[in-house]
Amino acid sequence: MARIGLFFGSFNPIHIGHLMIAEYMAENTDLKEVWFVVSPNNPLKKRENLLDAHHRLYMVKLAIEEDSRFRASDVEFKLPYPSYTSHTLVKLAELYPQKEFALIMGEDNLANIEKWKNFEFILANYPIYVYPRVGKENTQYRNHPSVIFTQAPQIEISATFIRESIKARRMVRYYLPQAVGEHIDKMNFYQK
Repeated sequence: MARIGLFFGSFNPIHIGHLMIAEYMAENTDLKEVWFVVSPNNPLKKRENLLDAHHRLYMVKLAIEEDSRFRASDVEFKLPYPSYTSHTLVKLAELYPQKEFALIMGEDNLANIEKWKNFEFILANYPIYVYPRVGKENTQYRNHPSVIFTQAPQIEISATFIRESIKARRMVRYYLPQAVGEHIDKMNFYQK
């Protein structure tokens, strides 16, 4: 059974850095699919400047629509807020009992995993594929049996930078998939 990598995020907006990490995982690990799990409300992040979840999901769909390796998931839209990864994993196991899931996360998230609800459950039951982040120190979980460090390229593009650039009327054409950039322009997202 091929593992499916779950790439959780706000995707506010999805950008080429996200897509490069997903492609790396699909091409260089045993993960044959990557599902982008759009989080309506990450309990560890502020909600300011967060577009409505349905808009963010639509942009993920635009970004990946021609790639059969990728899927956009709204599973967290149907769960109680705030969204907790452990609850989402239980729900996905109920919905897809025939599938095997793994997590995809940055080294910065692994370093903070103790802040996650039921993090011990996640570490005990799911492989975690970790991509490196510039300037992040080693974590005590680096050698955990569930943790798989990858050599994914380090991409220092942030959605915050993109939103701030759009607000300042600076070009971000090459940071975003073309369809996503066109949709942001059409809808006037992140202008204020």
